[in-house]
Amino acid sequence: MMNPEQGNQTSIAEFILLGFGTLPELQILLFLLFLVIYITTMAGNILIVVLIMVYRHLHNPMYFFLGNLSCLETCYTSTILPSMLDGLLSGNKTISYSGCLTQYYFFSSLVVTECLLLSVMSYDRYLAICNPMHYAAHMSGRSCLQFIGCSWTGGFLCTGIIILPISQLSFCGPNVIDHFFCDPIPLINLSCNDPHLMEITLSLIFLLVPFLITLMSYICIIVTILRIPSTSGRQKAFSTCSSHLIVVTMYYGTLLFAYMFPTTNTLRDFKKAVSVIYTILTPLVNPLIYSLRNKEVKEALRKASSKFMFGRH
Repeated sequence: MMNPEQGNQTSIAEFILLGFGTLPELQILLFLLFLVIYITTMAGNILIVVLIMVYRHLHNPMYFFLGNLSCLETCYTSTILPSMLDGLLSGNKTISYSGCLTQYYFFSSLVVTECLLLSVMSYDRYLAICNPMHYAAHMSGRSCLQFIGCSWTGGFLCTGIIILPISQLSFCGPNVIDHFFCDPIPLINLSCNDPHLMEITLSLIFLLVPFLITLMSYICIIVTILRIPSTSGRQKAFSTCSSHLIVVTMYYGTLLFAYMFPTTNTLRDFKKAVSVIYTILTPLVNPLIYSLRNKEVKEALRKASSKFMFGRH
C-alpha cells in the first residue's frame, strides 16, 4: 500500500541512466565497440533470416524457428543499443518517463518471447530425437505457425499485463537508474511502493516457467541420447541440438543470475556486466553459433558466397 504522503510527491518526468558513467575516459572507445557489435549483430541475424528464406533445404521447422529467433534478436538489440550509443556519443543520459516505460515494455516483451521461443525450439528437438515417428504430425506447417504466434503474442501480452501496475507506481525518491537501459528491477526499486512482490512475479513469469519447460525437454533429450547404443548415433543425435543447447545455457545462465539473485551493492556492477552478455553479446554470437556448428547453414552460406562473388548458382 502507498502511504498518503507519497501521493503528494512530485511525479518524475525523466530518469537518468548512469550506463557506464564510472568510465568517462572510455566513452568513445565503448561507443565504437558497441557500434561495431550492433552492426555485426544486425548483419549476422538478417543474413540468417535471408538464408533460411532463400534456400529450400532450410525450409523445415527447426530453421523456421531459428529464423524467428534471428528476427527477434534484431528487434531485441534495437531496443537497447541505439539509445545507448546515443548516450555514449552525446553524453545525454536522460530518458523520459514514458520513454523508459516504452523501452521497458518492448525489452521485457522480447525477453519473454525469446524464453518462449527457446522452449518451443527445445520441444522441437525433443520430438525430433525422442519421438521421431510423430514429429511430422506435431510439427506441421500450421503447428509451427501456431507455436510462433503463441510465443510472440504471449510475450507481449504477459508484459502488457505486468506494465499496467508498474505504470501506476509512485517514484518519490531519486530518479537515477544505475544501468544502461530501463531494466525492470532497477526501475521498480526506485518506486515508493514495496517492490519485492512485483520482483518475484516478474522473475516467475519471465524466467521460471519457460526455463522449466526447456529444462524438462533437455533432460528427456539427454536421457534418450544416452540410451542410443552406437557412439556414432549418439554423436549424430547430439549434433542436432548442440547449437541450441549452447544458446540456451548462455542465455538462461546470465538471465537467471541477473534476475533471480538480489541486487546488493557488491553484485550491482557485476550484474550490470552480466546484463551486457544477455542483451548485447548473446544476439551477436547466436548467428555464429548456428552457422559455425551447423552443416546445412554453412552449406547455404557457402552457396550464397559463391553466388555473390562469382555469380555461380
